[in-house]
Amino acid sequence: MVTTTADKHDRATTRNTIQRALVLEAVRTLRDHPTSADVYEAVREHHPSISRATVYRNLGVLASRGEVTRVEVPNGADRYDFRTTPHCHALCRTCGGVFDIEMPQVDMASQVTDAHGFSIERCEIVFEGVCAQCQSRGEAHVEKDCGSCHSA
Repeated sequence: MVTTTADKHDRATTRNTIQRALVLEAVRTLRDHPTSADVYEAVREHHPSISRATVYRNLGVLASRGEVTRVEVPNGADRYDFRTTPHCHALCRTCGGVFDIEMPQVDMASQVTDAHGFSIERCEIVFEGVCAQCQSRGEAHVEKDCGSCHSA
């Protein structure tokens, strides 16, 4: 039987490994939307022989399998969320923190009136502003109108 590179890749992304379990546990334990570097440091603390590439690769596999959520941060490192149920995020423009936002879920894709030929597969909402901790420290002026959001 001949094993192709594609076969090896499929097996590598579908089988559960000890390293993958360690990475998943780190994301669940950190609970603060860690970066891949944060996850690497958390795993390395208890397993010093693990490589950065192994952690990063396993984060990608976990995200593609839906076991963690990748939160894309413009001009910053992607974050990882252990919550995989639909929810929104808020990004603090001062400290870079990412926070879960609870709000009623709306099927945004069904509300699109002109998709320009796109087959819409998903929608992610990330609000931007200043978190409560940064506001209390007076580290940033709170802008009421970010220019992207408009009240009716």
